[in-house]
Amino acid sequence: GLGFNIVGGTDQQYVSNDSSIYVSRIKRDGAAYLDGRLQEGDKILAVNGKELKDLRHKDAVELFRNAGYDVSLKIQRRLQPQNGPVGDRGDGESGGLPLAALLVPGLALAVAAVCILLRYRQRM
Repeated sequence: GLGFNIVGGTDQQYVSNDSSIYVSRIKRDGAAYLDGRLQEGDKILAVNGKELKDLRHKDAVELFRNAGYDVSLKIQRRLQPQNGPVGDRGDGESGGLPLAALLVPGLALAVAAVCILLRYRQRM
């Protein structure tokens, strides 16, 4: 497969008054994950030039299954986080900040504190 799950459709609206198709989950080590461009929460507008407008969920799934080897997606990047299943991976992964986003500033602060301490000790 393409390595991602979708939600939405005319029969399963994910966003109120919007029957669009959205990426709900990127599967680790799948094609979409390895490519790196598609993100959870993205709205998929077209697959290989075929618009996904006014499709039932199962019809959209069928389009993806029959997309072939080279797949072109037209997407709209999410502007803000969605409530609901987007970001809820259900596989034990956190949907929060990456660990590096917390460690790098913390490490920089620790290095600065050590430098200040060493300078202070040299003056004594």
